[in-house]
Amino acid sequence: MEDFVGRSNLIPAARLKELREKSDIKGLMQTISHFGAICITGVGLHLTWGTGWAIPLFIVHGILLNYLFAAQHEFNHYTAFKTRSLNDLCNRITGFFLLYPRSYERWFHFEHHRHTQNWDKDPELLTRGGPYTLGSYIPYLFGITYWTGRIKRLVLVAMGDTAPYFTEKQSKYIVIESRLHIAAYVLVTIVSLYFESWIAITLWIAPMFSTKIFQNVQNITEHTGLTHENDTVHNTRTIKTWWIFRWLAWNMQYHTAHHTFPAVPFHALPELHKELVKHAGYEPPTTGYIAFQKRFINKLLEGPESKEGQVEINPVKSTAGEIA
Repeated sequence: MEDFVGRSNLIPAARLKELREKSDIKGLMQTISHFGAICITGVGLHLTWGTGWAIPLFIVHGILLNYLFAAQHEFNHYTAFKTRSLNDLCNRITGFFLLYPRSYERWFHFEHHRHTQNWDKDPELLTRGGPYTLGSYIPYLFGITYWTGRIKRLVLVAMGDTAPYFTEKQSKYIVIESRLHIAAYVLVTIVSLYFESWIAITLWIAPMFSTKIFQNVQNITEHTGLTHENDTVHNTRTIKTWWIFRWLAWNMQYHTAHHTFPAVPFHALPELHKELVKHAGYEPPTTGYIAFQKRFINKLLEGPESKEGQVEINPVKSTAGEIA
């Protein structure tokens, strides 16, 4: 996605080239740590099932599973690893677990970068059908309509119903891809029934479906409520939070920097953000998770989301204390 640059002259070319350097080692460290954490919580959840200890493990395990979306996002950009095939392999794995086929999501996300915050062309906005109301937002925030929509879209694509932003060749490919995914899920179901096993539910579907809110607060905060003008420095938000959440989300809290220079890998985003602030002279739209939710829900209590959005400009360091 090297051609998706919101401010091509914002950071010196030589510095940007340094930041765009990919690394298999850093990618493997992040990937292994994320999947390793899932394995640890999964084993713990299995061993403690039926006890009080299973409750916190269930929640943490579900959060880790949902944040595989951050990993899938990085694999989509071919920036997790320098070796291209490693990105593709890991992307297939995350796409399977998230019920989000790799190629469908990659081309969907490609259009999101091309048309960020454009009501008529950004697929992220098209799929939600218009501005949020309180009645449409709360079920999505908690993951209810997210998962029903995800499953519905998987089935519809398998039936041949794609979308205008996919080319004819892409449409044919994602139809086959969706059918293969559904066949794999059916196979998992058959095997589970044969062995009378609930593992696929207790260690995968139930925790993942139940804890979507923890990952939705990341996704929703990235653009919602901002201007719909074609400028990534203003239509994309940066999120202030603690290091554990930055690890969990593969540094996607630096979302303004990512959208402005999407070829920069996850591990360089903190430095890219510093460069962006340095050369722009101000911080991009910046908030914390809880601060945004409070502000946005209060606005929805007054009425539907504004279709115009707003520009948020912050003097440098003005939001440094806003965490969570």
